[in-house]
Amino acid sequence: MSDKAVDLYAGSQKRNFMGHPIGLPICFLTEMWERFSYYGMRALLILYLTKYHLFSSGKASMIYGAFVGLVYMLPIIGGYLSDRYLGNRKAVTFGAILLVLGHGLMAYHGSAAYMEEGVVVRDEFALNIFFLALALIITGVGFLKANITTVVGALYGPNDPRRDSGFTIFYMGLNLGAFISMLIVGYVGETYGWNYGFSIAGIGMFFGLLVFLWGQKLLDGHAEPRNPEILKEIAFAGINKETAIYLGGIGMVMISWMMMQYQELVGMLLGVSGFVMIGIILLYGFIKCTKIERERLMVVCFLIVVQAVFWALFEQQGASLTLLADQQFDKNLFGWQVKASQVQTMNTLFVVILAPLMAWVWVALSKRNMEPSTPVKFGTSLMIIGLGYIIFSWGMGLDDGNSKNFLWLAFIYFSLSLAELFLSPVGLSIVTKMSVTKIVGMVMGTWFLFMAVGNYLAGWISAIAGGAAHGNTTAELDMTATMDVYTMVGMFSMGVGVFIFLMTPFLKKECMA
Repeated sequence: MSDKAVDLYAGSQKRNFMGHPIGLPICFLTEMWERFSYYGMRALLILYLTKYHLFSSGKASMIYGAFVGLVYMLPIIGGYLSDRYLGNRKAVTFGAILLVLGHGLMAYHGSAAYMEEGVVVRDEFALNIFFLALALIITGVGFLKANITTVVGALYGPNDPRRDSGFTIFYMGLNLGAFISMLIVGYVGETYGWNYGFSIAGIGMFFGLLVFLWGQKLLDGHAEPRNPEILKEIAFAGINKETAIYLGGIGMVMISWMMMQYQELVGMLLGVSGFVMIGIILLYGFIKCTKIERERLMVVCFLIVVQAVFWALFEQQGASLTLLADQQFDKNLFGWQVKASQVQTMNTLFVVILAPLMAWVWVALSKRNMEPSTPVKFGTSLMIIGLGYIIFSWGMGLDDGNSKNFLWLAFIYFSLSLAELFLSPVGLSIVTKMSVTKIVGMVMGTWFLFMAVGNYLAGWISAIAGGAAHGNTTAELDMTATMDVYTMVGMFSMGVGVFIFLMTPFLKKECMA
């Protein structure tokens, strides 16, 4: 092996499996089962809210947006606690336990809502249990999501040419779990009962916990706390810091439970906290970092902020696109009646098919020094997804009646999936590659925080698309409003993509890709 090759692989995990670090399959399987539980539950969520609890499309969209927003906000706290105290292994384990409890609690749903003299009557106790289940899932993801991704980054040295390929493989596992889940959980939930679907999602998360507990030894110490002795120090009242962190996690569950009942406050919290965290990272760069480290952090922060636009459009699949599939499309495919919740499997199916190809393309282009820079990949992603929504809206105008051609749904999901592969896996890779080691968990958490901003905006966009701004109080979407909104956000996304292309010469030299 040449000296150059030794330098490229410096810092990578020594034990390999099929050309990648041996710890990658454990992270792959843990994330696969976690996404199985999350996406299975998410596939049913807005349908459950509109059909079982009889919320309007606008209100259900806001609940959906607040939930997915908080899901991606809490990793900033989980990432910080992992960086400073727990280490990735303990944080992932604690998060997985909370997720098992949350998904298990989703199996209880109480009495169905009904109309009485024009007023919706709901089981308030069941709704409180429902919000508590969501709060457990939110906090569990907060401890698990950023940290399992950080473990993947830690398995590769900073100059390891396999890094982007490894993250794409990891991302394929995520989508494989989601694909299987939405086929099974979606079908069972809509056919046999919501509680049965949610129960299957919980069983999947339990498998994920078992996989991680068994496979920890294969991480070779890459997920341990930097200073384990700190965890044994007394925090208060004879309680050590590790126990105090777990108690704080329970407190986060209760705060999330309250926030889920006031969805508008979630948007304010996300916006303020997002830009506060960007400010903290930049301040750290100016005070603690060298010029090169500081400039890299500035590039990372730019990419973190602009990705929110992508997620606002991408997450329509769990909100307005699911309602569209339920209300407007002929879902009979070759004699098989597809459930509305199962339509989302097209995203994961396209990703599973395209991810290996994209992983090979990036490695092949890299060997020839032709791989596009990360900013170019981001700009391309936003152009693809924006154009997809514009063409989809145009196609809906051509297709008259209340039973639209399923091919238009396939088209928009293909656009979402292709755009996703240009942005999400390479974004995760660049965050771990260009962040300062001491704050990589916090920066990764901020990546997920701006995903949270985008996810919350997805609910807000879905609410407007549903005609909430015009006083629509039913679950039926306003098609004219929906297509107008899709066209508008598509044009905005393409505009941001063009802006990123213009900024690329200033960003490219720092990305070194």
